[in-house]
Amino acid sequence: MRHRRIVPMIIATALFMETTDSTVIATALPAIAADLGEDPIALKLAITSYLIALAVFIPASGWMADRFGARTIFRAALGVFVAGSLACAFADSLGWFVGARFLQGMGGAMMVPVGRLVLLRGIPKRELVGTLAFLTVPALIGPVIGPPLGGFITTYASWRLIFVINVPIGLLGMVLATIFIENVREPEVPPFDLAGYLMIAIGLALLMLGLATAGLYLLTWEASLACFLSGLALLALYARHVGRVAHPVLPIGLMSIPTFRAGVIGGSLFRLGVGAIPFLLPLMLQLGFGLDPFQSGMITFAAAVGAIFMKALAARILRAFGFRTVLVWNALVCAAFIAVMAAFRPDTPYAVMLGLLVIGGCARSLQFTALNAVAFADVVRRDMSAATALTSVAQQVSLAMGVTIAAFALEGASALAGHERIVTADFTPAFLFVAFVSALALIPFARLDADAGAEMSGHGRGGGA
Repeated sequence: MRHRRIVPMIIATALFMETTDSTVIATALPAIAADLGEDPIALKLAITSYLIALAVFIPASGWMADRFGARTIFRAALGVFVAGSLACAFADSLGWFVGARFLQGMGGAMMVPVGRLVLLRGIPKRELVGTLAFLTVPALIGPVIGPPLGGFITTYASWRLIFVINVPIGLLGMVLATIFIENVREPEVPPFDLAGYLMIAIGLALLMLGLATAGLYLLTWEASLACFLSGLALLALYARHVGRVAHPVLPIGLMSIPTFRAGVIGGSLFRLGVGAIPFLLPLMLQLGFGLDPFQSGMITFAAAVGAIFMKALAARILRAFGFRTVLVWNALVCAAFIAVMAAFRPDTPYAVMLGLLVIGGCARSLQFTALNAVAFADVVRRDMSAATALTSVAQQVSLAMGVTIAAFALEGASALAGHERIVTADFTPAFLFVAFVSALALIPFARLDADAGAEMSGHGRGGGA
């Protein structure tokens, strides 16, 4: 592949927009809710609608890249994401805003997985850990500047302006992709599994819609339950459908690979807890502690600082200890730092909160790097497209469910305590619950062989790597 050093930076443009956007909206959530006349908890739909769109459209991303070329799809996805950002900026109702976020998700569903696919096909496995770590450094700038910038704009101007930031970045990415990314296609592309895709897309959409609307009075409990059960039924039908077609849209047979299975199942459990943090933490700081969006953003950005620091060390740590050791013990460390947030109070010194968030960000960054690498450690080249789509779907569904679980835990804690509105004490059991769920990830990680993914990590029998 040409321009091996430049292409990761171009792909990072997409990651930068996604990460900036997600951290900005989390910081601005209470202000957006107030402007639209909605309960802040209801704005979880703005987060989950984006993630649902990712899950719905990601399964088609690999096939489209193979059929029409990676550059074509990547460039078009950037354009759709920019259009969705503009729609968010002009939203004047919850429905409009949620729809605009869904449009953003359509673009994000294509640009990040396809960008990752470009790298996976063009970089040797021995270089992959370092490249993935390098790739995410520019993208991690988004979470660093996102909360303070979004908080500043929301506090002193308007939250609508934060979505306009994506426009010049996206346009620049489209130009650079045209110049530097080759429009690589697969010589032979199997027929698209339309029936399987519809089962997956509609099933995931109904499943998440049922979970996201429960308790919000947007739908009745009966309707939310019907959506949830219908989604489960369609996903079950897809599981039967896979064995009847030659080229399923998501070949779940890849789950027979131990490293891939651990990356997907363990990674999903881990992300359930991590996905809750951008939702719970800004709400606690603003609704519970009474901080404004800018003050909140100046605290929450600390986790991203820790993540950047760890990226320089991730490859060395994996080489020294191997995937299994790192994933098991670091899962506990990450869960512990989620639980620590339950102890935050309005009088907790800012320096203490910042320090704990930085260290927690380091641990989560190491876990993400290890997860992103181990899942592909034993996947052959011809299956990279399908594996990318499957892992991406699992990631977005788990993040969306993390937000939903966090909202349920928060509302449940408030209801059990008899509070009419969310107060600081309600966040304690919510953080503890999502920390427990995240800690469950160590179970699939512990089942890995001691030298799992050794060729990629350089540990054990692959030490020469």
